[in-house]
Amino acid sequence: MEQYLLYVAIASATIASPGPGVVLTITNVLRYGFLGAIPGILGISGGMLCIATISATTLAAILAASAMAFTIFKFIGAAYLIYLGIKMWRLSSTFDLQIQTKQKSHKLRFAEGFLITLLNPKPIFFFMALFPQFITPSENYQAQFIALALTFSFLVVIVHCTYAIFLKAAKSGLSTPRGSKLISRVSGSFYMVFGVGLATSHKSV
Repeated sequence: MEQYLLYVAIASATIASPGPGVVLTITNVLRYGFLGAIPGILGISGGMLCIATISATTLAAILAASAMAFTIFKFIGAAYLIYLGIKMWRLSSTFDLQIQTKQKSHKLRFAEGFLITLLNPKPIFFFMALFPQFITPSENYQAQFIALALTFSFLVVIVHCTYAIFLKAAKSGLSTPRGSKLISRVSGSFYMVFGVGLATSHKSV
């Protein structure tokens, strides 16, 4: 497998760029702390691993060839993101962090991270475009693919945990009534923007 370190650099930069998964991690850290954000991070990582696998199956070919399939898939993802955005906007500006922790289980946080990632079709095309650049034709394709997919999933955990560590220091200020209202509105706005952007995106993106 050629230029593995270059792949790691590109993958890390992609993961660190603003997106629904990053917003979810930021929100979870501010509500539940570093450990409380781990289930969501693992969900995002698991979703990326599934997408990396899907990108090498017939579903990837179907989505690449069928505008209808892509449109259906992206609207499902867009609707979910917009739903989360509206939900965030409706949160009380004085929500209690302990109450929020009890109301949202670890399983639900994992599911949110998994669905936010899985219902976005764009990573499928990202993997389809990226993987071939780092595959050595003379070597075992399956082994290389597994290595690239697992690397990306592992990097998701590393990058998002890094976000969580830095955000932990800011939690005390942002968990005040004014701070919690700000993060709810900003996060909700981002989710809705991502949802609208996904719904209006073209297949070539």
